[in-house]
Amino acid sequence: MTDVQTSEQKNLSKSEFSHDTVLLYETVAAVLGEKSLDADTEKKGGIFVDATFGRGGHSKLLLEYLSDEATLFVFDKDPEAIAVANALTASDKRVQVIHDSFANITACLNAKGVSQVDGIMADLGVSSPQLDDGSRGFSFMRDGAIDMRMDTSRGQSVGEWLETVDEETLANVLYDFGEERHSRRIARAIKQMERYTSTLELAEVIKQAHPKWQKGKHPATQSFQAMRIFINNELGDIDSFLQQSLPLLAPKANLAVISFHSLEDRRIKQFLQRHSRGQYPEDEHLPMPPVRPRYFSKPKRIAPSKAEVAVNNRSRSAWLRVATRTDTPYNTDTI
Repeated sequence: MTDVQTSEQKNLSKSEFSHDTVLLYETVAAVLGEKSLDADTEKKGGIFVDATFGRGGHSKLLLEYLSDEATLFVFDKDPEAIAVANALTASDKRVQVIHDSFANITACLNAKGVSQVDGIMADLGVSSPQLDDGSRGFSFMRDGAIDMRMDTSRGQSVGEWLETVDEETLANVLYDFGEERHSRRIARAIKQMERYTSTLELAEVIKQAHPKWQKGKHPATQSFQAMRIFINNELGDIDSFLQQSLPLLAPKANLAVISFHSLEDRRIKQFLQRHSRGQYPEDEHLPMPPVRPRYFSKPKRIAPSKAEVAVNNRSRSAWLRVATRTDTPYNTDTI
């Protein structure tokens, strides 16, 4: 590891709730098209996007390898993340901040006069500061309002949703977005609660209703995940973001996406595979061009190192998937 890396790692946590950036060097190297990073890595110009700024770990390192003429657009739905991003842009004019979901990436960039970019990275899911701050409602280990919104400035909280949702719909959400096998039993118990104001109370009800606990895993894990994904439309946003990356990425530009659970990773994997293989007519002997061209090179999957998992347990379930955009012009008729 270089001296540059050591210095950066020491300065990642700058807020009350610390955040250890997962797959930091692997992601930045991937989006730049480098095998690794060191002090001699050539600085690059162009336009890059951090689609999920969070607390800025990936962005801050990426900026070290961008030239003075480069531009970095950073997106986030979370007002607290946007506050950190605004502080960064005050000291680095290469950074432009967009308070919005990456599901709106095309419209937001077009509004800035940008139609293509030279690299996009995204770190999906909930961040450590969001989990560690009980008032955000993401954690079943800390008490707070049952909120779970990524963007606290708009939309319905999970607590408000639980007040009105019917038992069957709740059970379906727990099953579809949390892969919770005991969803109907848990939904029944949740709907018998008198109020929805405390995350610890909700977690305890789920715990008591859960008939079989997985060793080393809190029984409310999958249910909390499901409600969070649902209320924030996370899977729908991911699908929209991935599809928009095709025309946005310039030829030879890289897409690098980190996921933390199977529902996310499966979508990314299938999307990249689908658009890296192309699609040919059923009769492979016919001398015809593919029905759908290859828009990505063969994708790669990168796991965190054993050393990273040892110091940051939250990285253990992470996967980084990377693919390079081909020079094939995008055609909506082939998608």
